Amino acid sequence: MKLKEKIIESLLFLSAAVTILTTVGIIWILGVQAVKFFKEVSFIDFITDTQWTPLFTEKHFGILPLVSGTLLTTFIAVMVALPIGLIVAIYLNEYAHKSFRKTIKPLLEILAAVPTVVYGYFALMVVTPFLQKFIPDMSAFNALSAGIVMGIMIMPLISSLSEDALYAVPKTLKEGSFAMGATKFQTAFRVIMPAALSGIAVSIILAISRAVGETMIVAIAAGQQPRFTFNPLVPIETATTYIVQVSSGDVPQDSIEYKTIFAVGMTLFVMTLLLNNISFWLKKRYQESYR
Repeated sequence: MKLKEKIIESLLFLSAAVTILTTVGIIWILGVQAVKFFKEVSFIDFITDTQWTPLFTEKHFGILPLVSGTLLTTFIAVMVALPIGLIVAIYLNEYAHKSFRKTIKPLLEILAAVPTVVYGYFALMVVTPFLQKFIPDMSAFNALSAGIVMGIMIMPLISSLSEDALYAVPKTLKEGSFAMGATKFQTAFRVIMPAALSGIAVSIILAISRAVGETMIVAIAAGQQPRFTFNPLVPIETATTYIVQVSSGDVPQDSIEYKTIFAVGMTLFVMTLLLNNISFWLKKRYQESYR
């Protein structure tokens, strides 16, 4: 019996160690290559220059165009996914019949399993032509269509995790609210949602992280024109799209152009790390407040 416990303990330790070592390895590779990049490019220029043209004859290495493109599409995606996802979560938890909830929730989560390349072509061939009927000045490649479809893609993540958080709220709170004469609507928005706010906040942050790291939708529908703008009607380029562009094999290894992908990757890593830390902080804070 002790031998079996030791084997299980060793397997669990190995699994944890693999996870930690993988993370350390990613940070090490990005860090070492990014340091090599910043030996040739000023870090100040990297974070302040508004032009990103490392593949052009006149080279500029300002990360701001890629950051603005990433933030723009992510913002649009969140504006689409957040209200719809929360409404769906509240409906499934408070209003839908149990049999309907068990049926529709797995179907809703199928959206998260659709390949992102399919979403990309949907944005380019369906959403953009539809929007151009109302916005004639919109470019064929633009941030708005990509952001909207990204919102559709991350909406199941918000709705599913938020619904789980709402479902985990003790039933006594709901019963107490009804006993005080509150309606179902008042109970849902003034009692259940505040109690589940930590889980809802975590689902939103995770969805934002998913949108920040999205590649194929923006590569297909948003274009590959790095520009420092927050206009959703023009082509833009995100950080992930640029990494895919350089990684296609046309850029020689160990060149300054090739090293840019590690600097961009480190920027993405820092952004997602900050989002995950915010998620952890929000969850801890609201849990403490609830207690």
